[in-house]
Order: sequence, then C-alpha cells, then structure tokens
Amino acid sequence: MNVLVLGVTPSPVSLILKELGYSVVESEALVDVHFLKRKAIDFAVSYRYRHLIRKPIIEYLRGNIINLHISLLPWNRGADPNLWSFLEDTPKGVTIHYVDEGLDTGDIIAQKEIFFENSVETLATTYMKLNEEILELFEREWPSIAKGKAARRKQLGRGSFHSLKNRKRFESLLAEKGWDTPVSTLVGKAGRLSRE
Repeated sequence: MNVLVLGVTPSPVSLILKELGYSVVESEALVDVHFLKRKAIDFAVSYRYRHLIRKPIIEYLRGNIINLHISLLPWNRGADPNLWSFLEDTPKGVTIHYVDEGLDTGDIIAQKEIFFENSVETLATTYMKLNEEILELFEREWPSIAKGKAARRKQLGRGSFHSLKNRKRFESLLAEKGWDTPVSTLVGKAGRLSRE
C-alpha cells in the first residue's frame, strides 16, 4: 500500500508508517488527482496539513483518507483547536476522523479526551501533549484503518469552528509570552471578551 502523508515534512506519521513497512510519500503542498495517480497512492493521512482537501481527491481515494486533529470533535474544528479549547473552555482531546467535504466534519474513527492541570500548563506544553496523544492513537488504530475495519460514527452536536482570522481578536492575550502563555490566563476568555 502506498500512503500519502499530507502535512509538515518530515512527518512523525511517516516514521510510524515506514516502521510498519508501508511505502510513504509526503507532501506539504496542495495535491491533485494527477499527483495521486502518478504516485500510485492508495490511502492518505492528513496531519497538520494547511490546505483544504477538495472533493476530487476524496472521490478518487474512495474514502481512504483520514485526518488527525488535536481536538475532541465536534469541538474546535478548523484552526488553532488547542487555543480555542481554552479560550472557550470546551472539552480537550484528539480525534482521528475520515475526511469529507467539510472541514473536520467527517465520521469519527477514534477519540481520546485529555485533561490538563491548567495551573501548570502553557499553550506550548498542551500542544506537545496533544500531538503525542494523537500519534499514539494513530499508531494503535492504523492496523484496523488500513484493513478497512475501523469504527465509524457520526459527529454529534454542533460543536464549534474557528478560522485563522478568528484568532486576531485574542492575539493580545498572547502578546507577552506567545505560546508559553499559561493556559490558566486564557480559560473562558472568549466568552467574557465577547460579552464586554
């Protein structure tokens, strides 16, 4: 099986797949169906990919495309899920889901809720922990995914969605320490600032 890993390179997902004996192609760039055909891609895994995956790609792969997302979907679809989980004080976690035409709206394969001690964590430490958890979940779930035997369930509830531009209102909260900002200073701020 030839697996395309979409996202930052080199990808830790690729290392997992290579250790399991899969042939891997990586791309940070936007890909099209011609690319998939040329590389004889059978399956795609998106992890930290900055491009929207379009319908022709999804149709060509016939459902053999998943995304690794560092939120507990349906909460915090889209950009900066870790940041928004604190700003809006929503559940935190990681999700592996099938890719559909929406943004982080596909059926869920596996999830894990994560709890943090807000008094000692920063955005950076929580981001690192979420990424470690999603990679562990991927390694555990990949065998059933590759065999087409993975669980599949619809996302329940409205959840939330954020684009990159949504963060601008809250960048002042990160101005001094950036990603080393203590999460305790962010909890629930989106709700409070929107009411002020």
